[in-house]
Amino acid sequence: MSLLETKNLTKQFGGLTAVDNVTFTVEEGSITGLIGPNGAGKTTVFNLITGIYKVTSGQILFEGVPIHDREPHVIAGMGITRTFQNIRLFRRLSVRDNILTAGHSGARYSVVDSILRTPRYVQEERQLARECERLMDLMDLTEVASSRASSLPYGLQRRLEIARALAVKPKMILLDEPAAGMNPDETMQLMSLISRIRDEFDCTVLVIDHRMDLIMGICENIVVLNFGRKLAEGPPEAVQTNPAVIEAYLGASGEGVAVHA
Repeated sequence: MSLLETKNLTKQFGGLTAVDNVTFTVEEGSITGLIGPNGAGKTTVFNLITGIYKVTSGQILFEGVPIHDREPHVIAGMGITRTFQNIRLFRRLSVRDNILTAGHSGARYSVVDSILRTPRYVQEERQLARECERLMDLMDLTEVASSRASSLPYGLQRRLEIARALAVKPKMILLDEPAAGMNPDETMQLMSLISRIRDEFDCTVLVIDHRMDLIMGICENIVVLNFGRKLAEGPPEAVQTNPAVIEAYLGASGEGVAVHA
């Protein structure tokens, strides 16, 4: 069953068409890749899905409900969260507080509950603390729980950003180049982590990345963009042998980024 669907999605910036009539689906419970050369429109699609940009035309449906005209906080409340190409953390807060801050966005107790320390407040705070510990354990962040986010090495900052996105208990998470800056060992660990996120959190994943070993290794379905248009869609085996996809990556000269895993 489709969790997310775009229909003839188009975004124009003045005379530039960044996304041009793109239609694709993301199945519930899947790990789907969104790939393409630099400037293909991938991050623009993420920004449209999360409401940062407003569509010029077309539709975005989440669980069958149109979301293309809704504000980012409303879309997030419906169950879509994301990470960014450029890591965005609360840099002066600790690892633990970064995760708890995100988790508190879904807290159901009132200001009065927090002042009076009512049973509802105490129960929810304990649950948030347990979930925070679970996320830190999953992301191998427990040993740095009290460290400032700004003091973490790049790879751990990436993990913290993902943990923070998961803290709001999303139905779907959008990962924008999670393997950027990672070495091969870190990328292999990330592949395993993304699969665990899908399985343990019952969370659908849509991921952008230039690392074809990651995309081909974990995605059941891949959508390929080029110059804002959908070039191909299908399972990894079909996409990596598609002549149009190979040409988009390699060009007529045969130079560029290899599509094969």
